[in-house]
Amino acid sequence: MKFYIGSGFKNCNLVNYYSKILEENGWKHTYNWAKHISDYESIDDLIRYSKLEQKGIMESDVVIILLPAGRGTHIELGIALALNKRIILCSSNKDEFSVENTVNFYQLPEITKLIGNDDEIIKQILDMETK
Repeated sequence: MKFYIGSGFKNCNLVNYYSKILEENGWKHTYNWAKHISDYESIDDLIRYSKLEQKGIMESDVVIILLPAGRGTHIELGIALALNKRIILCSSNKDEFSVENTVNFYQLPEITKLIGNDDEIIKQILDMETK
């Protein structure tokens, strides 16, 4: 299974954790943006990263979004929706999906929402592929 993970910059370690576990289970990460974060980035760097992220989404079978999301994450979600990718939204608490806090696109019926701690969510993702 080929996957892409979108999230906010503050979740870089979490993106790398999910990637490690999924890869250990035979999945292929199409592009891990969290490995390429640096303190200094030029506009050219941002353009290059954006193209790599877009390509990673296009080549993936599933797009995993770790909440809370950052600005770019919603772009990634939009690309995945437009490409009819399988999308899984992951949150440690249900408040991300409450009317007060949610993004309307999170509620689309084609999006799977998973709530729990990271290990529970990863297990659920892996279990989805065995069914």
